[in-house]
Amino acid sequence: MPKNSKVVKRELDDEVIESVKDLLSNEDSSDDAFKKSELMVDDQEEKDVDVEEGSDVEDERPAWNSKLQYILAQVGFSVGLGNVWRFPYLCQKNGGGAYLVPYLILLLIIGIPLFFLELAVGQRIRRGSIGVWNYISPKLGGIGFASCVVCFFVALYYNVIIGWSLFYFSQSFQHPLPWDQCPLVKNTSHTFVEPECEKSSATTYYWYREALNISSSLSESGGLNWKMTICLLAAWVMVCLAMIKGIQSSGKIMYFSSLFPYVVLLCFLIRGLLLNGSVDGIRHMFTPKLEIMLEPKVWREAATQVFFALGLGFGGVIAFSSYNKRDNNCHFDAVLVSFINFFTSVLATLVVFAVLGFKANIINEKCVIQNSEKILKLLKIGNLSQDMIPHHINFSSITAEDYNLVYDIIQKVKEEEFDSLGLKSCQIEDELNKAVQGTGLAFIAFTEAMTHFPASPFWSVMFFLMLVNLGLGSMFGTIEGIITPIVDTFKVRKEILTVICCLVAFFIGLIFVQRSGNYFVTMFDDYSATLPLLIVVILENIAVTRIYGIDKFMEDLKDMLGFSPSQYYYYMWKYVSPLVLLCLLVASIVQMGLSPPGYNAWIEDTAMEEFHSYPTWGMIVCISLMVLAILPVPIVFMVRRCNLIDDSSGSLASVSYKRGRIIKEPVNLEGDNTSLIHGKSPSEVPSPNFGKNIYRKQTGSPTLDTAPNGRYGIGYLMADMPDMPESDL
Repeated sequence: MPKNSKVVKRELDDEVIESVKDLLSNEDSSDDAFKKSELMVDDQEEKDVDVEEGSDVEDERPAWNSKLQYILAQVGFSVGLGNVWRFPYLCQKNGGGAYLVPYLILLLIIGIPLFFLELAVGQRIRRGSIGVWNYISPKLGGIGFASCVVCFFVALYYNVIIGWSLFYFSQSFQHPLPWDQCPLVKNTSHTFVEPECEKSSATTYYWYREALNISSSLSESGGLNWKMTICLLAAWVMVCLAMIKGIQSSGKIMYFSSLFPYVVLLCFLIRGLLLNGSVDGIRHMFTPKLEIMLEPKVWREAATQVFFALGLGFGGVIAFSSYNKRDNNCHFDAVLVSFINFFTSVLATLVVFAVLGFKANIINEKCVIQNSEKILKLLKIGNLSQDMIPHHINFSSITAEDYNLVYDIIQKVKEEEFDSLGLKSCQIEDELNKAVQGTGLAFIAFTEAMTHFPASPFWSVMFFLMLVNLGLGSMFGTIEGIITPIVDTFKVRKEILTVICCLVAFFIGLIFVQRSGNYFVTMFDDYSATLPLLIVVILENIAVTRIYGIDKFMEDLKDMLGFSPSQYYYYMWKYVSPLVLLCLLVASIVQMGLSPPGYNAWIEDTAMEEFHSYPTWGMIVCISLMVLAILPVPIVFMVRRCNLIDDSSGSLASVSYKRGRIIKEPVNLEGDNTSLIHGKSPSEVPSPNFGKNIYRKQTGSPTLDTAPNGRYGIGYLMADMPDMPESDL
């Protein structure tokens, strides 16, 4: 090209640049937000264009720093206190090792499929529970609100348990441990053992009187327990500080809170196996009782444990997965976390029964010594003949086997008057058969066993620090199940919402740190979550398989994962899981109806628990908890069905504006009367700009059909027809 041609070309380019600058300088500044955005609205088959890989503009949504951090968060949420104090009890109660068979079967039928479903919808739509179910069907948007309500109810009392653990943790730095022996009471004349403690045990007395200072009934509040109030405040401060920055702050804490319990469990297992009687406990635990496995109650309790062990329906699973990349292999995550949860339960069961076997062995030795002394007294006064005692028996160092031999001989010879002798059999199995769970296991049975450990304060510190971490891991997921959906839906600042949520929860939670607070914990645990969560998960399954469409969902999974999931999940989601969940719901309702509503009250005079029925106001509270938890579902359905609230008002926004794009959500022109752009009335939508917005679309996005009724027609009509009347939108 000649030299003068280049000069001419440069001059022309300069003129074009100046023209563009002039054009841009005349643009209305009010359109800046619109310039930075693009609207992608299409039919149900292409709902997720907003998360296409390789887009030039990244979504503002936070993301996990690493896959390990995400897995630890899901493990921390699913592995909680129930794995330590609920699963071992169910295993012992329902056939020992045989209980693992129905548990594994139900884990494969409802556990993994439903866990996979929640992970997939959260990762696919990248919203919390409210946004996810409003996206799939606005009429079922109440599912997300119901999950938030249940999460709030559970968080109220779950953090109280963390407070109890903090109290015991703080009291473990002393030797001997304060619950090692019964306290002595002094009066003017003499010193004696506290009667309430003497009638029960040192650990039982410490739990009910020193820690809880419990009242004798639900109606007798007794005022606040200041020690537990301080511990509850400390627990909420810990949760608030960990959650205030979302996954950026809580994610880093997961490395400790999720891994530390495994270190403690392994240490306890190794230490427990070195103790006398631990093998007896483990053998007793895993000896299968196959006849019990056939009982329907065993399958119902196994299904309930699977359901709650994985945290289904809470919204925490969806919230955590919503921070994943779109192409993350959530199927692998679902299987991995589910089996980590299962093996953690088995590990915890080994630890619990190794320690309880050691405790049973100590109690059995005391029983043998006490009853051997009784036999010696009976021999001295002549009630028993020396001839019936084998010659090799030495009562000064008698073993459990020798004592049982003497016991059997005396029982046969003195058959008629045996009961009057007052001898006990002293079988270690009898002690192991005393099933304990929940707070009775953690704060009474296990603490009693640890008092017999060498260096017992160290093991007590480790145990209760483990409980605190297990509780915090679950609390992080529970609070995330509240915060993430509300932030996504109402666009409030996460820091402010977290502080407000924790403050409100602390003040409401003061009812649990009254002297009668333990009874309220039992009430909330029994009635606030079980039935509502079952209904929520059933509706989740229906929403995905029937309303969104199971075939379309399978296609979405193929698009996300890069491979087609097994058809096993297709049949589980469509047929088997809903049927099993319905059966579980019916069985739970029947069980609730057959079981008299009440609680076990601690009676100071007798030093024993006594069953009390709930008063009328208590029954009203129980029913209200269940109704309030599930009430958002019918309310949102009726609001959507009857158009009681204008969708354009923004109260249930389904289009989320983000820097760089507008995240579109479902548009159902036939089935729903929802507007195309929720949260912005047509008059509020910034006017389109011809300068460049009509040409901006994500890298790699397909060529768009500009026909009004085409796949992408509506989005381009808004760009190409700015004078179209607002009513047409």
